[in-house]
Amino acid sequence: MSYLNIKVPNGEKITYANGQLNVPDNPIVAYIEGDGIGVDITPASLHVWNSAVEKAYGGKRKIAWMEIYSGEKAASLYDGNYMPEETFDAMREFVVGIKGPLTTPVGGGFRSLNVTLRQVLDLYACVRPVRYIPGTPSPMARPELMDIVLFRENTEDVYSGVEFVANSNEANKLIAFLRDELGKTVRDASAIGIKPVSEFGTKRLVRQAMQYAIDHDRSSVSLVHKGNIMKFTEGAFRDWGYELARDEFGAEPWEGGPWHIMKNPNTGKEIVIKDVIADNMLQQLLTRTKDYDVIATLNLNGDYMSDAAAAQVGGLGMAPGGNIGDGVALFEATHGTAPKYAGKDQVNPGSLILSGVMMLEYMGWIEAGEMIVEAMTKTIQNKTVTYDLHRQIEGATKLKCSEFAQAIVDNM
Repeated sequence: MSYLNIKVPNGEKITYANGQLNVPDNPIVAYIEGDGIGVDITPASLHVWNSAVEKAYGGKRKIAWMEIYSGEKAASLYDGNYMPEETFDAMREFVVGIKGPLTTPVGGGFRSLNVTLRQVLDLYACVRPVRYIPGTPSPMARPELMDIVLFRENTEDVYSGVEFVANSNEANKLIAFLRDELGKTVRDASAIGIKPVSEFGTKRLVRQAMQYAIDHDRSSVSLVHKGNIMKFTEGAFRDWGYELARDEFGAEPWEGGPWHIMKNPNTGKEIVIKDVIADNMLQQLLTRTKDYDVIATLNLNGDYMSDAAAAQVGGLGMAPGGNIGDGVALFEATHGTAPKYAGKDQVNPGSLILSGVMMLEYMGWIEAGEMIVEAMTKTIQNKTVTYDLHRQIEGATKLKCSEFAQAIVDNM
């Protein structure tokens, strides 16, 4: 396929077939620089990833990076278009990519570019590992107890984009239908949003979470929902999750249910499938942190919960994320664009660097990912950190964004 502004480098395509990723030694991987601080954290992260791959494999493997465009940089290249169609085409063709933060206005203007990428490419699972990097300042007494992987459904719930402005014709028609045809009470002049939750969307998300628990020898999968109030949407998420665990993974009700239990076919160890009400889960992550492992939840719950969990281990600056579908995966920094810091070589690139670790693990390049985590741990324990961590660590040395990346490389 030919592209208008995307330049395809020399390298080989990663392919996906029959549920398997095939990664050559010189794969082409797409990246989006990102808006705001993307100009700082993306070059820093590329330096770390490239150095780890070089050192881990002695030059036998190398990533051929291909820049694709979204956000403000895309608008400057595509006549004001923040999300050009060839970006979607390139992701579908080259399968794996990573991105910096993208601009999204609050209120009016275009919808979230992040949400658009997830929905158009059907990247239905937002995967957020939250674990503690020793030495990172934390408000918790025992932050090392946090080690979860959260699977957030990416395409449904209130993020699906079905909503109508108050007093619009669409909102008024829907209010009238709800009142006159279904007997439901909705105040006049209300804005209206729709919350779709499907069996298909639920089961493919829970399936991916269950398979992750098996592949990574995790001890539990928690279905997090608000089904005590939203019985036919979030309650259905819970019920469909248990149903999938029984039908596809052989789980059986445990001590009369509702919890289920199954054997990991790879290790023979037990995996518990349980459910937790969402507001209780936020408390449980604080008070019984070590009791939770893999979490599967809906879109809005997952948004709140992943950020709250990240706060326990140092904040979004240290929180990686990835959006994974069936055949396409796009990893990302989980924080915003922080435009007032753009170009100052000041911010923490940790979130994007660790998202790259997720990407390397997804590609099967485990050794390079482990090398980065070990080197980042050493760098932070040496108290050589960016300004956000520096102000919380007594006796620390403050580094620029690029200097922090170089310190990680030096510690490999």
